[in-house]
Amino acid sequence: MNAKYDVFLEKPKSFYANYPRKTGNIEITHYCPGCGHGIIHKYIAEALDKLEVQDKTILVSPVGCSVFAYYYFDTGNIQAAHGRAPAVATGVKRSHPDSIVISYQGDGDLAAIGTAEIIHAANRGENISVFFVNNAIYGMTGGQMAPTTLEGQKTTTSPYGRNPGNEGFPIRVAELLATLKAPVYIERVSLHDTANRSKARKAIFKALKNQKENRGFSFVEILSQCPTGWKVDAPTSYTWIKENMVPYFEPGVKLDRSEEAPPITFPERKWDTASIIQNLGLVNLDIKARADRSAILEHHRNPRIKIAGFGGQGVLTLGILISGCGMMEDYNVAWLPSYGPEMRGGTAHCHVTVSDSQIGSPLVTQSTVCIAMNKPSQVKFEQELVPGGLLIRNSSMIDIPSSRNDIDILSVPASEIATGLGSLKVANMVVLGAYLERTGLIAFDTLDIVLKSMLKKASLLELNSRAIAAGREIARNQA
Repeated sequence: MNAKYDVFLEKPKSFYANYPRKTGNIEITHYCPGCGHGIIHKYIAEALDKLEVQDKTILVSPVGCSVFAYYYFDTGNIQAAHGRAPAVATGVKRSHPDSIVISYQGDGDLAAIGTAEIIHAANRGENISVFFVNNAIYGMTGGQMAPTTLEGQKTTTSPYGRNPGNEGFPIRVAELLATLKAPVYIERVSLHDTANRSKARKAIFKALKNQKENRGFSFVEILSQCPTGWKVDAPTSYTWIKENMVPYFEPGVKLDRSEEAPPITFPERKWDTASIIQNLGLVNLDIKARADRSAILEHHRNPRIKIAGFGGQGVLTLGILISGCGMMEDYNVAWLPSYGPEMRGGTAHCHVTVSDSQIGSPLVTQSTVCIAMNKPSQVKFEQELVPGGLLIRNSSMIDIPSSRNDIDILSVPASEIATGLGSLKVANMVVLGAYLERTGLIAFDTLDIVLKSMLKKASLLELNSRAIAAGREIARNQA
């Protein structure tokens, strides 16, 4: 056989051999006949293979037909909330700068609810590749009008056609982003004929190559057919793109600084305790005595804490203090607040993690410690405690027993004690003293130094110190 004609056509390695993640026939894709997603998928997979980056590629897809890329690409996959793929991609890329991160989005997603995310990711020049599938409608959810729906185009939510006087004009996203200074490459391509599909293949490859070379933000808008949403047959959909979309969404390069843009360099980050303390302006905190971790009981180590109460009870401050002291004692820490819009009297809670090892997520779902400052908080959050966990309850404001019989309970009349000391505001410090006395997680010398750095008035420091001491006494009496 003549080697000249030995050409083998095969599925790109960046695709799964079959598609076990989808229901039905795992040998074929599920997209509607004539849909453009399959073509785009192929071009992306071919580019990943050619650039030899499959094993370090992470594909981010949000709500819409784009989410089904998860079925087909044998790469890392993250599904994002509607419109939030550029924000998620930013976090992934900054956490893993050597990876190849793709944000794969439709027009109803990127150009509507995700407008802020894509504009700011582009304006920051994030080193990601964004592939924007523009079929002029919300293709997945019923063919509603999208920000890219053409003037006069009829959809399920614009049965009389888009009226610019009412809905505004279609948004040209590529041109919009090309006005920004940071992006390095922006192009619009189309899938309506062979010549344009060839340009689309090259544009997708270039956007990924730019990222591999650390050039910066690349964006490819792809005019893609949706026969089902447009209610036409597949051949007619190509004509529809050519006659209706191309005149308004003109294909072509809108911005290209790929060759002149210098490769992005990532500054070396020092995540040691000393540099963090210095960056936070805590250089004067001389922590010498730390808690003896070997003396901490196993079930008190590496706590995942949920602290909850009314706004104004110092719930968030209590979480910040535990996190700050943990950081000063060289733990890994995370603090995540959640609160209502009220300044006082609303609900508030926070998630706190203090760990010897790296923390994967700041969210605490199965807590080992629950600090409930009022009755609604106990009722809601004690259910999340793992068996053997610790419930600390402000018994001054909780007049019901715990519903759990498989947890450790420490009742602290924090509000009553704080009022007796002269200020209800230090109830959280009473609880803090009780918690640290019970667990030994943090040395009280550390807490004292951190408090001194935060409270400049001697009277406030003295009041908080007395509240902590009172909490310690309560914990000792219930040992």
